[in-house]
Amino acid sequence: MFNGKSILLGVSGGIAAYKAAELARSFIREGAGVQVVMTAGAQRFITPLTLQVLSEQPVATDLFDPGLESQIGHIQMARAAHLVVVAPATANVLAKAAAGLADDYLTTVLLATTAPVLFCPAMNTRMLEHPATRRSLETLRQLGYSVLEPDAGQLACGEEGAGRLPDPPVILEAACRLLTPPSLQGRRFLVSAGPTWEPLDPVRFITNPSSGKMGFALARMAARRGAEVTLVSGPSSLASPTGISTVRVRTALDMEQAVLEHARNMDAIIMTAAVGDYRPAHAASQKIKKSSDTMTIPLIRNPDILASLGKSRPHGVRQVLVGFAAETEHLIENAREKLIQKNLDFIVANNLGESGSGFGVDTNRVKIIDPTGAIEELPMLTKDEVAARILDRVESILS
Repeated sequence: MFNGKSILLGVSGGIAAYKAAELARSFIREGAGVQVVMTAGAQRFITPLTLQVLSEQPVATDLFDPGLESQIGHIQMARAAHLVVVAPATANVLAKAAAGLADDYLTTVLLATTAPVLFCPAMNTRMLEHPATRRSLETLRQLGYSVLEPDAGQLACGEEGAGRLPDPPVILEAACRLLTPPSLQGRRFLVSAGPTWEPLDPVRFITNPSSGKMGFALARMAARRGAEVTLVSGPSSLASPTGISTVRVRTALDMEQAVLEHARNMDAIIMTAAVGDYRPAHAASQKIKKSSDTMTIPLIRNPDILASLGKSRPHGVRQVLVGFAAETEHLIENAREKLIQKNLDFIVANNLGESGSGFGVDTNRVKIIDPTGAIEELPMLTKDEVAARILDRVESILS
């Protein structure tokens, strides 16, 4: 996403300015070029030299610098930027930007750029909640700027509340969304992810190794394209993606209820979750103690959520339904049977026996099969890249 992109990073004078160093490094690791602009206050918290070394570019601080401004540098920087990120954005900078003031390098660039601008406010909770600050934020949104709401937690002043600068990965994700064409704007997507836990007793359960990474990647990539995404996830250690409605469930029955509750109004449903096919017929209310060398546990079938969705697709509305098939043998045959039986638009099949494919890894090698029998075989890709290919196909069907 950031390869070849020029990011202008504006740093203003708050205690969170130290995080700008890691943020600059993060953009550079993702392939971006970074130009840093600092306010006078920011230079009291972190030196321009630090950010110059990290960005490998002179840091702009003085609107009347004879070197940078010999070619009207602030205009050149404003034109070159693909995206402007102000992090941290203090109450002072927010107020000046909302009023259209241009009394330093950063606010002048903000007036001169036509690139998307992302403000990342960071300040004391009371300052954030002050009506003047809320008015500034609302004005900036009305002017077409984007605002990333701050995190809540313990602040530098010792108080608890909203006002913390989000960590770099959260800011990077917000930046990605601003740089991605909104080809799914106005569309609603439902994505399921992760395993299910089927309890034997209060401390044991039947499950599988699914990490949820493929489903989370699909939800994240769809949101980047502007879709309104609901993610229904079984137990997973992955953090809920920013800006996505995430419903956490445990069992197959929980997942069925959550998916069917949200399914009807969706433009597309992508079921990546590894839902348990069976569950114990009876879950013990207390921990089962060892009593013999063997144990027999009767299992009963869980509902087939994907089949239910295929049977109940709304009439008169185009709803794309996508399934996944994780197999260890007869991949194509099993996937095609599932595709037809469950009335899918296409199915994504992967062989769990292949290295780098399947549960718990960051890559996948899949085959996409449609109802005509055509097979698109993808090379080994990251799960984000696989998600992009899947979404391209969904977009084609929707259009």
